[in-house]
Amino acid sequence: MGRAFEFRKNRKMKRWGQMSRAFTKYGKQISVAVKSGGPHPESNALLRAIIQNAKAANMPKDNIERAIKKATEKGAADLKEIVYEGKGPYGIAFMVETATDNPTRTIANLRTYFSRNSGSIGVTGSVEFLFERKCVFKIERDPKIDLDELELELIDYGCEEIGADETEIVMYGGFESFGAIQKFLDSKGYPIITSEFERIPTDPKELTDEQAEEVEKLIEKLEDDDDVVSVFHTMG
Repeated sequence: MGRAFEFRKNRKMKRWGQMSRAFTKYGKQISVAVKSGGPHPESNALLRAIIQNAKAANMPKDNIERAIKKATEKGAADLKEIVYEGKGPYGIAFMVETATDNPTRTIANLRTYFSRNSGSIGVTGSVEFLFERKCVFKIERDPKIDLDELELELIDYGCEEIGADETEIVMYGGFESFGAIQKFLDSKGYPIITSEFERIPTDPKELTDEQAEEVEKLIEKLEDDDDVVSVFHTMG
């Protein structure tokens, strides 16, 4: 198991809190995916992935279908995907992915969160180089699956690393390999639990418990914002 897998296992980043908030964020992701690639999951790989993730989070089927329908209606909110960069306490770098219909509101809120938690918003490119953007797939661990054989097969599709524990297999690939890996797993009939994009820090920074607690306060503020979809950072 390599650095990316260990980071995935050990990172302290909190996940979305209340279920209703998680559903709101998935709804926004669905809207963006529908507008960029159409409402049909069969031909829209990104939408298919978001639906898989939403189902894994127990988002009701009716909610998913309603979000897709709403995104196709005339006058639907024009959500923009914007990534903001910043520095938090103790030099921890942040990448904040948002989906918003009001960038002015979003950036104002983010500036407030950072400034009130000993941090600051940076310019584009200020911390992006500290992360590697990866696609990440998770499938159920099946004793019938030979990990070495699976890894050899997936190399041709852009997979760079595989890790596993007792319950799941996690696969990492380059950002551009998402569609190829997804297609391979679908063709093999492997049920995909989740498939997403992550920004993996190239050099995670270890902090004391007290320092980490300060950084967690900023993470919590960011994740509680309805415009924020994902938060990535360099805290180990």
